[in-house]
Amino acid sequence: MDGDRHLLVVDDDLRLRELLRRYLTGEGFRVTTASDAAEARAKLQSFAFDLLIVDVMMPGEDGLALTASLRAARGIPILLLTAMAEPRNRIEGLERGADDYVVKPFEPRELILRIRNILQRTPREREDRREQAVLRFGEFAFNPARGELTRGDEPVRLTTAELALLTALARTPGTPITRDALSLEADIAGTLRRVDVQMTRLRRKVENDPKFPRYLQTVRGTGYVLKAD
Repeated sequence: MDGDRHLLVVDDDLRLRELLRRYLTGEGFRVTTASDAAEARAKLQSFAFDLLIVDVMMPGEDGLALTASLRAARGIPILLLTAMAEPRNRIEGLERGADDYVVKPFEPRELILRIRNILQRTPREREDRREQAVLRFGEFAFNPARGELTRGDEPVRLTTAELALLTALARTPGTPITRDALSLEADIAGTLRRVDVQMTRLRRKVENDPKFPRYLQTVRGTGYVLKAD
C-alpha cells in the first residue's frame, strides 16, 4: 500500500516542492521535503525512505552528484526531475544511477505511475530493519521506519509534526537534541516556539503526567531528549 511508502522530494523551488508534497500526500504517500542536497542528507539520517524524487538543477551539489553519491552508498531508488529534455541529459542521469527520469513540465498522473512502477519493481529490502528497529519506552513501542507508535496493542495516532519530532528524537535516544536541530530534522518551520508546542502535544499522548515527563524530557539550555528503556 502507498500509505507506508515514504518519499523524499528534493527541489530548491519552494512552489514546486509544496505542490509535489500536497499532490503526493493526496495520493496516499508519506512525504518529506528538502530544499537542497545538504538538507536531503540530514533527512536521510533521520528517516527511512522508499524513494527519492530529486531535481537535477540545484545550487551547490546538484541532483546528478547527489544521485551518484547516494547510489554508491545506499539502495534507495531515485527518480530525477529536470527541465533538460535532450537524450544525452537523460542518459547521463541514468548513468549516474537514477532509476527513472521525468522531464518538466510533466503530467502529475505520469509521475505517480512512474513512482509506483519503480516501487513495484524494487525489492523491499528494508522490511527486516522495519521489524527490528523498535524503540520501547514504558507501555509504548515506536518503529521509526514504519512511523508507528503503539501502546500495548493499540496504535497511537500522531500528526505529521508529532511523528517527525518523535522520529528525530528516536534516532539518538538518550542524547539531547537542540531545538534548532529538531526544527531542521523534524521539518517544523517557523520559530523555535513551534518545536515546544509540538513537544507539548506529543507529551500529552505518551506521558502519564505531561507536566512531569518521564520519557520526553527537557534538557535545560539545550533542547529535548528521549529516554527509552
